[in-house]
Amino acid sequence: MDDALYGKRDKRGDWKPFERVTYPPVFVWPAQPAGLARWFFGYPGYLLPWNMLYAVLGIVVWTWLTPPLETMKDFAPGWILFLLARNAVLTLIFYSLFHLPLYARKSQGSAFKFNGKWLDRDNEAFLFRSQLADNLIWSFASGVTIWTAYEAVTPWAFANGVIPYLDWHTHPVWFVLLMLLIPLFREFHFYVVHRLIHWPPLYRTVHKLHHNNVNPGPWSGISMHPVEHLLYFSGVLIHWIVPSHPIHALFQLLHAGLSPAHGHAGFERILIGKKASIATHCYAHYLHHKYCECNYHDGTIPLDRWFGTFHDGSEAAHDAMNDRFMARHARKRAA
Repeated sequence: MDDALYGKRDKRGDWKPFERVTYPPVFVWPAQPAGLARWFFGYPGYLLPWNMLYAVLGIVVWTWLTPPLETMKDFAPGWILFLLARNAVLTLIFYSLFHLPLYARKSQGSAFKFNGKWLDRDNEAFLFRSQLADNLIWSFASGVTIWTAYEAVTPWAFANGVIPYLDWHTHPVWFVLLMLLIPLFREFHFYVVHRLIHWPPLYRTVHKLHHNNVNPGPWSGISMHPVEHLLYFSGVLIHWIVPSHPIHALFQLLHAGLSPAHGHAGFERILIGKKASIATHCYAHYLHHKYCECNYHDGTIPLDRWFGTFHDGSEAAHDAMNDRFMARHARKRAA
């Protein structure tokens, strides 16, 4: 598959897709029922491939890889360490599915790769001057640990009646509807948290660690400061308020913990054989890592468009972003 048919590469070796970043036809008027149905049920779309993957994985993990709720009624090292090991193994396997072919074996070379350079191996911004080592350390030491802490406390709260429990046998419609709404809530929560940690004091002390990955790879996804991990995974606390089943909380945590792998892949497409490919749809977030002050969120809800921080990859969007940047700094100097 020739990436020149889908985009162009500049003199620095950076590749940019011809197709612009767009939002699905959800928050538009007049309504587009046919387009909405194609987006919801089609491929790629709202359900397929990613949201359905994490939903099914959540059900599988709950059914076969999670201790019974009764066991989690009392905090005990055994089941908590089991959750920690399980999440570490899931993270290692899932992120490796992207890192190994794209960056270790470089099986498709730089085809569809946004940034012409590879991961940094001698950069003092990273631990041991290695981007990959830095990403792995923060992902496991902080990311998987804090993710597991939220997961351990939540089923304990379900088991002890601290938070409202939703029985799927009694409320099957609400059970399914909540599964469908969780990715939308994750988008909104991520946008709010992301804008918060771009507040200069928090950016300098917390979020800059993640933004050292100007040229992100899959393992950059959950390579964050512990404070950012606390905020990032805190979305699961919605299930302490809204009646839910532990599967909903597990689905949300798996979505948050694993989806950054393809969201930071650095490639528009992952080639499978000579003709097939899987689209990552990570260009919008790559632009955020490149320019820092745009695309705080990418997904279904057009929050960046509503708040004037949307960058669709075009030269016009780039010029508009620069104009806003210069105007803002001119106001600061005048003040």
